[in-house]
Amino acid sequence: METTEGKSVRRSHIKLLLRDLLSLKSDKAPEEETIATIRAGIDFKGANLWVLIFAIFVASLGLNTNSAAVIIGAMLISPLMGPIIGMGLGVGINDFEMLKRAFKSFTIASIFSVLTATFYFAITPIAEAQSELMARTSPTIYDVLIALFGGLAGIVALCSSGQRGGNVIPGVAIATALMPPLCTTGFGIATGNWLYAAGAFYLYIINSIFISCATFVGVNILDFKKKVFVDKQREKRVKHIIITIAVLTMIPATYLTYTLVEENIFTTKVNSFINHNIASERTQVISKDINCATQTVKVITIGEEIPTEEIERIQNRLERYGLKNVSLNIVQGTKNLTANELKSMLNDPQSKQADKNAQLLANEQKRASVLEAELAPYKMMNDRAKSISAEIKPLFPEVERISISQSVSYPTVDTVRTDTILFVHLMVTKDLLEADKVKMNEWLKAKFNNPKVKIITEAMK
Repeated sequence: METTEGKSVRRSHIKLLLRDLLSLKSDKAPEEETIATIRAGIDFKGANLWVLIFAIFVASLGLNTNSAAVIIGAMLISPLMGPIIGMGLGVGINDFEMLKRAFKSFTIASIFSVLTATFYFAITPIAEAQSELMARTSPTIYDVLIALFGGLAGIVALCSSGQRGGNVIPGVAIATALMPPLCTTGFGIATGNWLYAAGAFYLYIINSIFISCATFVGVNILDFKKKVFVDKQREKRVKHIIITIAVLTMIPATYLTYTLVEENIFTTKVNSFINHNIASERTQVISKDINCATQTVKVITIGEEIPTEEIERIQNRLERYGLKNVSLNIVQGTKNLTANELKSMLNDPQSKQADKNAQLLANEQKRASVLEAELAPYKMMNDRAKSISAEIKPLFPEVERISISQSVSYPTVDTVRTDTILFVHLMVTKDLLEADKVKMNEWLKAKFNNPKVKIITEAMK
């Protein structure tokens, strides 16, 4: 049996092993080199600014043509990360001058980016919002997490002598997606869609704030030396300014995170409710409009209709899923939707299921085709009956009205073998002669291509 001393030694070995594996300081590059590298990417003028402008054009073209590959390429060549990381570093090491320079460059870069994108979308002949563009119109909690962890990966790579020249920074630029929201902001301004513009710029600010916050956290974890001032009063004043800026930055970020988490929880509850109570093999949900702010949910379904009584029972189950005061509206089928509403529904990036929706509609059309095929024989029978009713009078003047129906006959012994019998009901002014009945029977057999015809006559009253 292992002694207490032995357990203690084993725990110490594990701690040392983990500390050695997870240590960031073993590969840490000299702080002066890291700060110089970040400082070099802060300023936006000359070549840096022109590269940004061209990258914005490339990203706008990618969004306009719905090409993910082009958008990724634009993010790789964009130098936007420089001032954002610079702001986080400036706050982290108490360098107020760096913070001011980085913020100035960030503002210039943002303005030029939006103006370039607005110019492009104002002159492009393709004014329709594609799915890649619409996906950048509203932030989610995942955008916050991506920016935070991406920013941490970026600052760790910049501070590492082994990772600095690798593909981490380009990867962070792609993952955090700073360019597309700016281009979408320009699209919103150019087309007069201010909701798109506000949502996209909001997403851009979120990404920027959390990348800066990640940088601030990173330099503190790596224990960067803080800037020391000779003038202690100035040092105190600068620290107060930096703390104020940090707090003012974190207040909206904290509120935003809380709001997005709340929306995410609400959306998860609603999706769980819809999957368990509305969606089925016969009734398929093709669109969901979930609004956390107004506590409303609109669901559009196709397939078998849900009875009114069942809808009432479904609404009564909302409270079980923590959706007590939620207003649920179920729209069944797409007949009451306009063409624009249907198009918007199928291309809605929030649902992330345009392909699935298209498949569901295709399945619905296939089902309609099957039903139409099943009804075809009855339609053909009706058409033939109309044709015969017009032809029978000259041949058999006694007939005033004719009714035709088809029936399947099942034997009582062998239920597999069936016969199709054609019943012809005639309203006559006088009884038909046997010869006329035989003649009519043969005529009807030929007309309907059915050897089994049963004629029933009834005298007109």
